Order: sequence, then structure tokens, then C-alpha cells
Amino acid sequence: MTHFAIGRGSRFLVAGLLLGATALLSPGASAGECPTDQVKQGVRQSGETEPKGVSDTVLSHIDLATQAVKLEDTQFRMRRLVVEPGGVVPWHSHGERPALIYIVSGAITEYSSNCAVPIEHKAGDAAKESVGLAHWWKNNSNEPVVLISSDILHVKKDDAKVM
Repeated sequence: MTHFAIGRGSRFLVAGLLLGATALLSPGASAGECPTDQVKQGVRQSGETEPKGVSDTVLSHIDLATQAVKLEDTQFRMRRLVVEPGGVVPWHSHGERPALIYIVSGAITEYSSNCAVPIEHKAGDAAKESVGLAHWWKNNSNEPVVLISSDILHVKKDDAKVM
């Protein structure tokens, strides 16, 4: 087992995130998933390409180059996204950016590269996003949707803001 020496404040943050992720991904809080018979690789190649009606607030981040893992130009970040009715989180890939998404309130539809039908996510669901996934999300409801996103982001100096 590998052990990392981290400061007191970071220790509490990591412990809280691990406990939170465990709770979010437990069977009682499983996210909407693609029906087994609808899983098809590459079924969707693109989707909405521009954000619309989305506020994206970075709540906190940790520069992983300064931590025991020493990942240069990499952040572990937590964001709060509010997607207004009709709002869109545009098409993006998770080839280099794993993420966990928790739906705090409302309901939102995911259009995944690996699912032939839209996937519905509701408050209390958690979604895993990792290698092999490209997708976009749309709020098809009449109320705002609030999401908490925790991801590992490779920060490139010339990148535009990444959704």
C-alpha cells in the first residue's frame, strides 16, 4: 500500500472527498445509466458545441504538483455548475480528465458517445466520467439544475476554459 504525507488541512479534504465519493457511488445513490441493450461504442460523434445558460464556479482546487503525487500542471478541482432551463454543457471528452458529477438538484439529460439513447440524471445521482467517454448535457426541464463536479484537470497554458 502506498502512503502519502500530506498536511493536516489536505488530509481532511482528501478524507472528506473519499467519504463523499464512496457515499455518492454507493448503490443507494447510483446515477442514471445507459440501458445495457443500448450501450454502443461511438454511436454519437458530436453534439452541442457551445455552452449555453451555464454558470461554472470553481469552488476550490489543489495544485497536484505541490502534493506528494507531484503531477505537474495538474489540478484536482471542485466546481459548482448551474444549468438554466434549456442550458447546455457542450460536447467534450474525458480522455485526459476523469470526473465525478453529483446532481444536487433538478434533472438533466446526458447525450453520450457510448449510448444509443439519452441518459436521464436526477437529484441524488452521481455520474462517473472517464477514458472512452465523450458527451454533452442539456437541461430539458423548466427549472435550473445544480451539479457538483470534481475532476483532475491537466492545465495547459494556452487552453480556453474547459467545461
